Amino acid sequence: MDLIAGDSSKVLRKQGFRSLKLMSVDMEQELGNEPEPFGADYGRLDNGLVYYVRRNSKPRMRAALALAVKVGSVLEDEDQRGVAHIVEHLAFSATTRYTNHDIVKFLESIGAEFGPCQNAMTTADETIYELFVPVDKPELLSQAISILAEFSSEIRVSKEDLEKERGAVMEEYRGNRNATGRMQDSHWQLMMEGSKYAERLPIGLEKVIRSVPAATVKQFYQKWYHLCNMAVVAVGDFPDTKTVVDLIKTHFEDKRSSSNPPEIPVFPVPSHEDTRFSCFVESEAAGSAVMISYKMPVSDLKTVKDYRDMLAESMFLHALNQRLFKISRRKDPPFFACSVAADVLVSPLKAYIMSSSCKEKGTLASLESMLLEVARVRLHGFSEREISVVRALMMSEIESAYLERDQIQSTSLRDEYIQHFLHKEPVIGIEYEAQLQKSLLPQISASDVSRYSDKLRTSCGCVIKTMEPRSAATIDDMRNVVSKVNSLEEEMKIAPWDEEKIPEEVVSEKPSPGDVTHQLEYPEVGVTELTLSNGMQVCYKSTDFLDDQVLFTGFAYGGLSELPESDYISCSMGSTIAGEIGMFGYKPSMLMDMLAGKRVEVSARLGPYMRTFSCDCSPTDLETALQLVYQLFTTNVMPQEEEVGIVMQMAEEAVRARERDPYTVFANRVKELNYGNSYFFRPIRINELRKVDPVKACEYFNSCFRDPSTFTVVIVGNLDPSIALPLILQYLGGIPKPPQPILNFNRDDLKGLPFTFPTKITREFVRSPMVEAQCSVQLCFPVQLTNGTMIEEIHCIGFLGKLLETKIIQFLRFTHGQIYSAEVSVFLGGNKPSRTADLRGDISVNFSCDPEISSKLVDLALEEIVRLQEEGPSQEDISAILEIEQRAHENGLQENYYWLDRILRGYQSRVYAGDLGASCQILEEGRLRMRESLAPQTAQAALQRILPHPCKKQYTAVILMPQRSRFGFLSSIFASRPETSYIRDTKILAGIAGLAVLVFSIWRYSRK
Repeated sequence: MDLIAGDSSKVLRKQGFRSLKLMSVDMEQELGNEPEPFGADYGRLDNGLVYYVRRNSKPRMRAALALAVKVGSVLEDEDQRGVAHIVEHLAFSATTRYTNHDIVKFLESIGAEFGPCQNAMTTADETIYELFVPVDKPELLSQAISILAEFSSEIRVSKEDLEKERGAVMEEYRGNRNATGRMQDSHWQLMMEGSKYAERLPIGLEKVIRSVPAATVKQFYQKWYHLCNMAVVAVGDFPDTKTVVDLIKTHFEDKRSSSNPPEIPVFPVPSHEDTRFSCFVESEAAGSAVMISYKMPVSDLKTVKDYRDMLAESMFLHALNQRLFKISRRKDPPFFACSVAADVLVSPLKAYIMSSSCKEKGTLASLESMLLEVARVRLHGFSEREISVVRALMMSEIESAYLERDQIQSTSLRDEYIQHFLHKEPVIGIEYEAQLQKSLLPQISASDVSRYSDKLRTSCGCVIKTMEPRSAATIDDMRNVVSKVNSLEEEMKIAPWDEEKIPEEVVSEKPSPGDVTHQLEYPEVGVTELTLSNGMQVCYKSTDFLDDQVLFTGFAYGGLSELPESDYISCSMGSTIAGEIGMFGYKPSMLMDMLAGKRVEVSARLGPYMRTFSCDCSPTDLETALQLVYQLFTTNVMPQEEEVGIVMQMAEEAVRARERDPYTVFANRVKELNYGNSYFFRPIRINELRKVDPVKACEYFNSCFRDPSTFTVVIVGNLDPSIALPLILQYLGGIPKPPQPILNFNRDDLKGLPFTFPTKITREFVRSPMVEAQCSVQLCFPVQLTNGTMIEEIHCIGFLGKLLETKIIQFLRFTHGQIYSAEVSVFLGGNKPSRTADLRGDISVNFSCDPEISSKLVDLALEEIVRLQEEGPSQEDISAILEIEQRAHENGLQENYYWLDRILRGYQSRVYAGDLGASCQILEEGRLRMRESLAPQTAQAALQRILPHPCKKQYTAVILMPQRSRFGFLSSIFASRPETSYIRDTKILAGIAGLAVLVFSIWRYSRK
């Protein structure tokens, strides 16, 4: 039978996933109709350029474009290390047709934002340029494609261009020379040892960045940038693909490369039988961690059998991750978090990577547990129940993708075609893939999955590394752990996995449904508002943006600001402790299995002025999501010594990690200075953590989610009211209302957070011990918005923030060439949600730079803001900001999250007086009035009115600087066994930031 679902199979696309018929598959049949990928108008020009064009209407009137180039840092000569990345930078600086960052100005003028990691990236094997542009005007698409054509062969590499860009590249280099960057570099070199990749990190060498001549950069560009090594990808809301193909031909067809371009060489990575061990001691590390990497050649993905193997591998990773999560929630666990993933590191090399974060001096116990669990799978395998849970999870994921097959974002489709060109990954279409997975997944047994544990052996291509802030483990210790686990496995002394009993239902006894006591329609917003018999207010909006998404958020006024300072620390830990114990009535490890095969995530949060719960789920799992909310309100969380001990241990490790991190020390000082050392903004200290009362924390959490009459719930997504309403009445309306109100607050009577901004100019250096010099600047101004024109002012400050960010980047980067990027942020979150009070807050400018010129750049930034206050921005500046805002607004109108936020803001706005429609209308009218009135003169007046005028009269400038020390060079110690050459170590992206393990990531350098 024909396994490929062609464009004509309309019946198949309209069917629900569960009605898809199973197929009989030929394991040797090739995937897809290679080399042509599914869904694209695909071809090759006479000059060698490959193109992919596809129509896709998500989002409307937008196109995702890319130029993929099979050229990366591995092609550099020794004196060119970093040049591939420099070329990428220069592309946006100057080409034959565009000079002085005109490309950036064009992108901003059409509402396509320009920023770090948004427009290009360089890896060891490739460089990718990306654009996301509006196509409501035909000339915009043509100009965007012409820019990609310029990148292909017309990048200007002059001495002047290079000198202007060196500072930005150097700052990007410096920004990555922190603890994570050093770990990444050392890991990369260890993993790639013996290959050219080991010495070709994309960011390159400092000496090359600072001194490489333009001729060398130009030589690299001309040698490797050939059209036969490139592809253009265009996915968007086009009238037809032929017009786009014609545009590609118009802009690319006349371009010519060398008649005999060099072949892209292949650089193998040698295998090794002996296990490589390494210890990395990093004084700025976020915590202790372990990483085990199992290297192997990249697998082919050409036939149905290859696809089945990929599914089995994915099931193995899911099943092992579930076990690792459950271990992390045991009493005195060996690690706080642990996960395993597969990743292609470079073209010829793949690896399974297990990474864990653990307590200090706990790396050996963590390593033993990780190795032991893989050995347990080899000896006893996974149970059929474990595999059925994973199978249900993966079936749920492909079902979601299938249901939303006509709503895939253009950027996602673009990325598929990029991978097809660069790595020959087949593009087979979601219809065929869904049918294939539905047919194959039931055929994959527990033994099929368990066999993948054989690939995770320490005897072949294995690299084991520890990372610690202070040295504890040694290479000999690690080798002894490996030997111990190997002996236990050989002697079969590892017991089988002990499974816990899992309840069948989330709600054991269904509640009696409530009633609707009042109903209102707001057609201007497209929502229905219900008041339930228990007092809860529910507002829902049905959309067709995504077929497999329903979002909801519930909020109630009254939060942590109402507490006395003496109770704040304990009660602020309430949601964290309750989350570990089980705020929905079940331990997290148990709930994970109960929700297998369901796409539902529910969380709860305690804020300064509100308590909230939020959810993202499939429409078919809405009942489960509402059951979890019912459980949240009816569960009485009681502190258990075991779970509380885990939480507090993780919290203490996180605090210690923050104290080691220079950037956290810096951020804490900024808060202390700008907010008057208020207890709410002050970081929790170890001695305060040890005074936390778990009973008080849980009692407060329980009280926060007890009275349904205080909550308003907003639901947005693919809702069928005839199905959803009975579920809402049963599980939300069925929440019992307490006899007396609990935490029932009037928003105007809430206590404000105590904070004050300095009244005078404050400039301060924060000096912190650093292994390598880093510098970060925060320049901050107080803001006060008056009640009379509040709606317009809130919109205005958003426009001003974007204006300041754009102008400071232009001034400090494009004019002076001294920063990589800058960010301007507005903070108004300290204010209580009163309907009458003025708003206080601040607007801050953040950037990193060379420590030696940090004060000078602060002065330059101040001068630019003063200039804007005195002279005003140009009309071009205003037009670009308005265009960016309008394009973001248009995109948002097609997203459920945007509408959820918009309706929540309608309820929480100071103009809300019981009429949601009127509130939303006033907010939108305020936005439109702001847009209509924004001009150079009004923006200038706003800068004078909202910021101190002149801005130099009141501000804080805090600069993070390295602490001078004679022994700074000893801060980072690399330890390894003396008989090996494995001196440079581990690249662990694992830490305890947010009490989670950060999974290994390939070292990629991205830029605007």
